Amino acid sequence: MSTEDEVRKASEQFYSALNRMVAGDSAPLTDIWSHSTAVTTMHPIGGRQVGWDEVRESFEQTAGLASGGHVKLADQIIQVAGDVAYELGVEQGQAQFAGQQVDIEQRVTNIYRREPEGWKIVHHHTDISPAMLDLLSRLQADT
Repeated sequence: MSTEDEVRKASEQFYSALNRMVAGDSAPLTDIWSHSTAVTTMHPIGGRQVGWDEVRESFEQTAGLASGGHVKLADQIIQVAGDVAYELGVEQGQAQFAGQQVDIEQRVTNIYRREPEGWKIVHHHTDISPAMLDLLSRLQADT
């Protein structure tokens, strides 16, 4: 298997785990993410999480609001440079958060690093999603 194919397989694992998260189960993300204190994410609702504990917590919180949907990666580009690879694409789909459907259409950059166990994601960054921000604002107003 080529190195690019290995990264593509890691990407498939990440998006499979992300789909489990939008169904309410964030546990599968544990397997594909590096557990380093240096991992980062910037979600479609803004903010930035640094370190595995913050990243994991952000996915757990999202899963707590999620009840179904799907996310796929379109227009994928993978570039490998030694033990680091990045992936560009467009996440597309829809999800149910707190009973509200949200359409997903956002550019994404994912960075993977080769670790002893294989390729692990170390950074996930999407565009800001006005639809998700609107939902979050409505949820906060209801509390």
